[in-house]
Amino acid sequence: MGPNEDRSEIVFFDVETTVPTRPGQGFAILEFGAILVCPRTLTELRNYSTLVRPADLSLISPLSERCNGITADAVAAAPTFADIADAVYDLLHGRIWAGHNILRFDCARIREAFAAINQPAPEPKGAIDSLVVLTQKFGRRAGNMKMASLATYFGLGQQTHRSLDDVRMNLEVLKYCSTVLFLESSLPDILTANSWISPNAVTRSRSNGKSPIDGGSSNMNHDSVMSSSAAETKEENHPIQSLTRNNADEAVLDTAQSNIDKQDSFDLRTLGDEMQKSIQSDVAMNEKPTQESPDMSSSSFVSSASSGYVVLEPDQMVISAIDGSLVPSLFGSRNIELQHNGFPFQLHCAGLKVRFGISTKFFDNAGRPRLSFVVDATPSLCKVLDACDSVVQKLSLDSGSSSDWRPVVIRKEGFYNYPTARLHIPTAVCGEVAFYATEIYQKESSGAVQRLLFSKFDAEELGSLFKPGTFVDAFFSLDPYDYQQNAGIKLVAKKLIIDCK
Repeated sequence: MGPNEDRSEIVFFDVETTVPTRPGQGFAILEFGAILVCPRTLTELRNYSTLVRPADLSLISPLSERCNGITADAVAAAPTFADIADAVYDLLHGRIWAGHNILRFDCARIREAFAAINQPAPEPKGAIDSLVVLTQKFGRRAGNMKMASLATYFGLGQQTHRSLDDVRMNLEVLKYCSTVLFLESSLPDILTANSWISPNAVTRSRSNGKSPIDGGSSNMNHDSVMSSSAAETKEENHPIQSLTRNNADEAVLDTAQSNIDKQDSFDLRTLGDEMQKSIQSDVAMNEKPTQESPDMSSSSFVSSASSGYVVLEPDQMVISAIDGSLVPSLFGSRNIELQHNGFPFQLHCAGLKVRFGISTKFFDNAGRPRLSFVVDATPSLCKVLDACDSVVQKLSLDSGSSSDWRPVVIRKEGFYNYPTARLHIPTAVCGEVAFYATEIYQKESSGAVQRLLFSKFDAEELGSLFKPGTFVDAFFSLDPYDYQQNAGIKLVAKKLIIDCK
């Protein structure tokens, strides 16, 4: 890039990757696609796309092929990432990056790819993540705000999960959303008075950065989700940046304590590191499904993992901000998704005491035990879970369900002051090999945390770790289900840290 070269264009890009099928396995880029657009007119200036041959073709599993249709044969004669690295660097470096869910997925994959060939990665001068922006500005009227859902909402056809196609679809979705928002802002009393737009379409602001419930200040760096630089002044009136600029301070405050707290908006390395922590989260954030054992896929109301979730502690949540919605599923039905201030969320609870260890009472269709354990539920956790129960039960009834409701908080008669909750450890399957889909760590008395790797699926070995009285830090999702006349919320452990003190 020359010293006088104009880099004012916005580069929309997307990567297609392999899907990890075992713990510790990373991603390999299979396709890169990008479109340069004029920030004032949104006209396409040029495009670039190519298949990419990974160093190890065996990483392209049947699951990976089902996600994007890219086979080992298709990339056998393609260039390696090292072959295209200069072209990718030239496209991305010093420009405004844009895409759907790029901050949590595509940016991390780009950095990993450059690190693998020992070359410096390109750096953006600004970033626009349309998943974050549209969730804040357009609200939940399009369901879970994944690209496929947005495209269906506007009648733009099916998402192909091929890089250049997805980039063009992203641009079209942004144009449609911008037009709708412009029309609504022009005649708000007429166009929005009787619409079903969620009241949380733009999340409520917190005066002086304080929560209305506790007065505490938020730790969220406003620029950590979306950013612009001096280019914002230079291109102040172009269409896309108008989406990210207005009320940006309002829209991001309620994602406080998410995993991207206090980060430099242009330092995407930490986001890349975070993405490596969870196989399931990574696959979900790329909007591609993970194959799960029958016990996790049998429910007609299992909420699919959400792309833009935030991680919250129960004490940080405002009960009145907990809501739910019916979102499109892969199979034409609709699932229930829980949200807090308009964002899908997972919970982080530190120091949960194990009441009953690993249960192997029930089995899936393959004969493997469905693993779970019971923990004491703190008052703040009970409050949040009871509120979630109320929201999901109402949506379930409104959708026509006649199933018996099973509360997520377990309260035995005579033991009301000692409520419990059950955490499930899902099983992922790759061919004939089963492994725990939950990341499990061990915290030593010294404070050091080490990940535990299991060579085989052994419920007895796992049970020795989760003995009654053990304390566990848990990160888990809340997945509504309605199956065989039973309905409720399943707490699915994403990451567990066992305290060995």
